[in-house]
Amino acid sequence: MSYYYAGCADHHHQEPHFLDACFLCRKPLGYNSDIFMYRGNTPFCSKECRQEQIEIDEAKEKSWKRSSSSSIRKTESKNSTTPNKTVRTGTVAVA
Repeated sequence: MSYYYAGCADHHHQEPHFLDACFLCRKPLGYNSDIFMYRGNTPFCSKECRQEQIEIDEAKEKSWKRSSSSSIRKTESKNSTTPNKTVRTGTVAVA
């Protein structure tokens, strides 16, 4: 059983269907060819294109995690390296 995308009647403003081309290399995806999916609705023409995108995404995530953790460390080090600052705790009574 084959399924084909019919699209809408207004061809002038029609957005391309997400299964029309490989997400990475933009190679057209045929109706009788394998489509390799990634993260739900991202199509690829081959295992190689899909794997390349996975590696790109992993590198971005590692970079984001590194930059996030270094920002946290910078904030923590600013808060903990203020010399000669006295902090008093206790109860204040006002009459």
